Amino acid sequence: MGTKIVPVTITHKPPSKKQRTLEILTRLKRLYPNATCSLNYSTPVQLLVATILSAQCTDERVNKVTPALFSRFPDAASLANADLTELEELVRSTGFYRNKAKNIQAACRMIVTEFDSVVPNQMEELLKLPGVARKTANVVLAHAYGINAGVTVDTHVKRLSNHLGLTKHTDPVHIEQDLMKLLPQSDWENWSIRLIYHGRAICKARSPVCLACDLADLCPAANKN
Repeated sequence: MGTKIVPVTITHKPPSKKQRTLEILTRLKRLYPNATCSLNYSTPVQLLVATILSAQCTDERVNKVTPALFSRFPDAASLANADLTELEELVRSTGFYRNKAKNIQAACRMIVTEFDSVVPNQMEELLKLPGVARKTANVVLAHAYGINAGVTVDTHVKRLSNHLGLTKHTDPVHIEQDLMKLLPQSDWENWSIRLIYHGRAICKARSPVCLACDLADLCPAANKN
C-alpha cells in the first residue's frame, strides 16, 4: 500500500494591529517625506497663537491672518496688552473669533505673569493656559521644543484612525491613548502630520479616493467599499 498523503492546510495569521500601524507609518513616510507643520510662525508664542486659531479653521486661512496679527502683536507681552476689539478684528476670518481672541489674550497674560514671558515646555503647564487642550499643547511641544509628548488628534487624524481600524473611540483623548500604544514615540507627531496630509490629498471626508490609496489594503473601511 502506498503512503497516504494528508493535505496540509496553510493558514496565514493576519498582522497584528501594531504591525499594521507600523506598515501604515512606513508608507506614509514614503508618500509624504517632507511633511511638516503647515502653520507659519517664528517663535513658540506665535505657534501657540496660530494653533489656537486653527481650531475649526484651515491652516491656509490661519496663515493669511497671522502676518498682520504678528506684525501688530509679535510677542506675549503685546498680545497680553492688546485692545481686545482690535485683536478680534484681526482674527475674525478664522471663525469663533471672539472666543479665540479672548483665549489668546488670557493665555498670553498668564505666560507673561506666571512663566516670565516664555511659553512653557511641559504638558501640565501648557494645559493651564486658556484655550489650550492636548492638541494645541502637543503641536507646541513638538514643533517649538522638539518634545513628542503625545499624538496630535485633529479631525483628519480622528477620521482616518477610525477608518484604518486603529481605534474604536471617537473622543480625541482616547484616540490619542490608543495611537500612543501603537506608534514609536519618536514618530508621534510626524504620524499626525502625514495622516493630515493623506486626509487632505486622498482620504477626503466627503469623497475618499480609495482606488488611488496606497493604504487601501491595510484599511478596513476601504475593503468594505
